[in-house]
Amino acid sequence: MAGQRLLQQFARWHIWLGWAVGLPILMWAVTGLVMVAQPIEEVRGEHLRAEHATIDPAEVQFPQNIDEPIHEARLIAHPDGPVWVVTAADGRRWRYSARFGTATPPVVEDEARRIAEAAYAGAAKFSGASYLPPGEAPTDARAAGAVWQARFTDGTRVYIDDATGEVLALRTGQWRLYDFLYGLHIMDPQAHEDAHNPFAIGFGALAVLGSLLGCVLLFRRRKARVKA
Repeated sequence: MAGQRLLQQFARWHIWLGWAVGLPILMWAVTGLVMVAQPIEEVRGEHLRAEHATIDPAEVQFPQNIDEPIHEARLIAHPDGPVWVVTAADGRRWRYSARFGTATPPVVEDEARRIAEAAYAGAAKFSGASYLPPGEAPTDARAAGAVWQARFTDGTRVYIDDATGEVLALRTGQWRLYDFLYGLHIMDPQAHEDAHNPFAIGFGALAVLGSLLGCVLLFRRRKARVKA
């Protein structure tokens, strides 16, 4: 009798947990299905990325007028010639011409267009560029600093670092949909990055508990049918 009452209590818990986690489970299933429906390479727009230009070592020289400790110096290709991207010990970043070894000013609109068109290999046309101050870039840029957003008529966006001229990201319309669904999937609809959050952990734990209760009830009911 006690065992029967315990099973009845389990059944009530199972029903209430089903109501509590039913919507999150449906959301996980739908978002997961949509995210895996297309190849991730197509979502990332890898077919729209141009090959990196080659750099002739003979025309490269390291800047000589850096008068503070640096953490890193990287050589990157640029439509106007190779560029040194220098990161200082305190995290600040700037660029130098690798041809002349001189400091280069921040990116302007015409240069942002040239960089974007050099990075984009699709057939769509360039439709405009906008400067976005620090903290105002959209979520898909994944950038805290100032950036240029270059747009193409197929919905592709190219994000360019204002200080260094680096291409930070190439985002397709499919990628933005994927990113939105991923934010829902991990229950972080704002930053789309923190999968280790109390909502995902809490609902996940409740879903596991409800599933375990369902397995226990299924086993006991199956055993009861066999006896009958």
